[in-house]
Amino acid sequence: MTARRFFTDKIENVTVLTGEEFRHAANVLRVKKGDEVILCDNTAYEYPGRVLSVEKNSLSVKVEGRRKSDREPQAEVTLLCGYLKGDKTEVSVQKAVELGAKKIAVFRSEHCAAYMNENKLARLNKVSAEAAKQCGRSVAPEVVYFDDFAAALASVTAENKFFACEFAEKDEAELSALSSSAAVVVGPEGGFTAAEAETAKAAGFSFLSLGRRILRADTAAVAALALVMRALGELG
Repeated sequence: MTARRFFTDKIENVTVLTGEEFRHAANVLRVKKGDEVILCDNTAYEYPGRVLSVEKNSLSVKVEGRRKSDREPQAEVTLLCGYLKGDKTEVSVQKAVELGAKKIAVFRSEHCAAYMNENKLARLNKVSAEAAKQCGRSVAPEVVYFDDFAAALASVTAENKFFACEFAEKDEAELSALSSSAAVVVGPEGGFTAAEAETAKAAGFSFLSLGRRILRADTAAVAALALVMRALGELG
């Protein structure tokens, strides 16, 4: 069986897991003394180890090595997506982590019908960590929130910036020649307004077409990100 993965802020020769990671290990996964595990500290490295003990509120792991993760992407890709109703944003975050996004930002725009709060943002970051464990990554991308669409766009430092929306009849940039860092912006239910599209253009984003069919917002996030990751060689 594949060794279970857990995130911790600090790696020591004997690392102690507490809180949510401990509860997940002990109560959900039923990890026991002697089990092999992998610890991650949100760097490019992972630390194989073995469980020394399981106590009432903590679990101790003897770290047995350090190795560079082979699951982390080389390219730095950011997904920016409008906040969606229900659990759809969770799906977008989950798939973005699996596809290899290094940064994830959720924003509020004109057609957003859902509202963010601290608990919801904490939940999105928990989803990111769970997805990172599932797909074998050593980094769980932090999910950040912008209440202002223009501020979300301004936060992007990527060299290649793409804006996916129904206004795009064709790609304005050649994905086959894509290299270096990239960012993809996908809207909420209802898409973007014409004014928001102009704001993106003024911020240096190129329109990206996702075809003739209208995609659901969570589907569009996965499709757009997959196109960019494929062009950067991260899926092949």
